[in-house]
Amino acid sequence: MKFIQQHTLTTTDDASLIREYKTTGSLEYLSVLYQRYMPLVYGVCLKYMDEASAQDAVMAIFEELVSKLKQHEVQNFKSWLHVLSRNHCLMKLRAMKSRQGLEVPMIAGSFMEMGENPHHDGEYQLEDHLQSMEKCMERLPAEQKRSVDLFYLQEKSYREVAEITGFEMNKVKSYIQNGKRNLKICMEQHG
Repeated sequence: MKFIQQHTLTTTDDASLIREYKTTGSLEYLSVLYQRYMPLVYGVCLKYMDEASAQDAVMAIFEELVSKLKQHEVQNFKSWLHVLSRNHCLMKLRAMKSRQGLEVPMIAGSFMEMGENPHHDGEYQLEDHLQSMEKCMERLPAEQKRSVDLFYLQEKSYREVAEITGFEMNKVKSYIQNGKRNLKICMEQHG
């Protein structure tokens, strides 16, 4: 799958490409960086969408990167891009569900669009899953809840979470890690 033309900057590391992109605003740097991870992004999108929609999503995520990469301080581009891609797909599925009345249940740990003929009672699984997650978020200690919300749902970096909350960086990382673990345990117990 080739959306972007090959470039000669392929040996430059991620951090340097990000720095050059932020400094110059040249899409050449961003396209080289993104091309490295397009198979990852496409794979993430395929977990949630059909092939055509996944290809469209890969291009839309690149367009999001043009502005979002300038706004965020990214420590690990690959991980950050994975989260951005997953969130993009989930938001698209939610938007489709509300616009077209499609149900988007969770099946075997991933989301799949079911259209008009959902399997068994699976049509309500996504909504139940999201409601369960919201309830479990409410049960987290305040610091964990705030940190998890900012990091995962609002796509803030560790540094941004620390600045917003006033927590030390190590505390932020701990709150996010513990909050994620506690959220998972709660979801398994109640889901």
